[in-house]
Amino acid sequence: MARQLRVVMAQINLMVGDIAGNTELVVALARQAITEYQAEVIAFPELTLTGYPPEDLLFRDSMMLRINRALASLLAADLNIHIIVGHPLRESGQLFNALSVIKGRQVLATYRKQYLPNYQVFDERRYFESGDAPCVVNINDIPVALTICEDMWEAAPTQQAKAAGAALLININASPYHNDKLNQRLALLRERACANRLPIIYVNMVGGQDELVFDGTSMAIDANGDCQVLAPSFKSGLYPVLVKEQMNAGVSDWQYVDGVKAPTESLEATIYGALVLGLHDYVNKNGFESVVLGLSGGIDSALTLAIAVDALGKDRVQAVMMPFDYTSQLSIDLAQAQAHRLDVKYSVIPIVAPYQSFMQVLSAEFENLPTDVTEQNMQARCRGVILMAISNKKGAMVLTTGNKSEIAVGYSTLYGDMAGGFDALKDVPKTMVYRLSAYRNSLVDAVNAPVIPQKVIDRAPSAELAPGQVDQDNLPPYPELDEILELYVEKDFSAQAIIARGFPEKTVHRVIRLVDINEYKRRQSPVGVRLTQRGFGRDRRYPITSGWKLGE
Repeated sequence: MARQLRVVMAQINLMVGDIAGNTELVVALARQAITEYQAEVIAFPELTLTGYPPEDLLFRDSMMLRINRALASLLAADLNIHIIVGHPLRESGQLFNALSVIKGRQVLATYRKQYLPNYQVFDERRYFESGDAPCVVNINDIPVALTICEDMWEAAPTQQAKAAGAALLININASPYHNDKLNQRLALLRERACANRLPIIYVNMVGGQDELVFDGTSMAIDANGDCQVLAPSFKSGLYPVLVKEQMNAGVSDWQYVDGVKAPTESLEATIYGALVLGLHDYVNKNGFESVVLGLSGGIDSALTLAIAVDALGKDRVQAVMMPFDYTSQLSIDLAQAQAHRLDVKYSVIPIVAPYQSFMQVLSAEFENLPTDVTEQNMQARCRGVILMAISNKKGAMVLTTGNKSEIAVGYSTLYGDMAGGFDALKDVPKTMVYRLSAYRNSLVDAVNAPVIPQKVIDRAPSAELAPGQVDQDNLPPYPELDEILELYVEKDFSAQAIIARGFPEKTVHRVIRLVDINEYKRRQSPVGVRLTQRGFGRDRRYPITSGWKLGE
């Protein structure tokens, strides 16, 4: 009789630090996998019990006490299924990123992660030591190898598993999303599977953790490198895979004969999904009842409002229009139209009175000094004070609305429009803001009644802090600016290398200077969803105080 194995990929959303809660979830889902899918194996993500990344919680003296208690409760559950669960492991004074295979009241095997990522958002060498041995467990007379996340990005662990006799490899992950990440994973898994003639089941977590968002997209790749099973992105769930042996000329060939393959999505769809999930989890995991944001009639706040409603529901979102002398009637009308379209709580609070009060208080300090950007920043700070007061009084977290292009060059006001708890658009360039707005309006619920008014998309962007002001008075056109920023911020090109691409020298030097001198602002900005491989925050770490000069 042909051998087969019913595996469930547990693509789940975990809470960092909630070891007891995560453990209860593992037990509940293992029971569900047995009942609904008659599963023989359930594979959970990397560091299941702690959530990822636990960061310096790993230094806590009580960490391993809690982990050992959690492992004991998994054994006490005495479940008739092979549970593959990730957790920290301390041995002989060393800490490992590990997984255990538990069935019933026994730990059948333990694997220690061999390759520890220490780049971009990862710093696992700060905490863990590397393992060096393969782990192959016999399940239903099938030798199953186990590895953890980064082990897949290096060739040796898969080769090691194959040499140890594995017929199937299960790799558990905490792999965060960035643009085009799915295609990178598919190419990698195809390479590993084909090189070793080894089918691979790849299990990834889902959910938001501070600026990181985990997209899931767990999958099963056959020995020919073809993706046969693909779980949807940004959606928690149990996704079953039936692995079955087929004999070809007397040689075992393992195939996936059951499992769902989710359709691939556009770049705009995946980015929008990441923003919605990232905001949803940040608000809910931090215990906020609602959010409030300034709705200006511009495209950034309009897109942020749409994301907030999709993430939290209309009843948990408040929008506030705070007009001043330079606020156009068009802005007022567009903000009101969108708030009514999305049916959120909407307030209009003019800032003329608080602004005049500040000017009166500061009149002696400003005497004989010319009007400059100070007066513009005061408008933004009046708005920031109002939103933070609403936040304090109502327990509603303030959403800021700055995009990556503005944040990069400092086109924002510290303690003004930067005041808040979370910025969904922090890693979204302005040109992508337009694409995401068009995408949101293309969805079924918005085709006949756009969620973002078309006039918001069509109008010239402006902070409206001075008469007749538009963004392009102070910045290069956004398509040009975003190209320069991508080369400098995300690819670390020098000024000369960017100029060699055909961009004007004066523009390049000005943009780079703005990026460099505004590092101090970014250090004080709220967290936001990471979408690129060089998001502001954990990814890109440049000094505030620096004598580095532009050049090669």
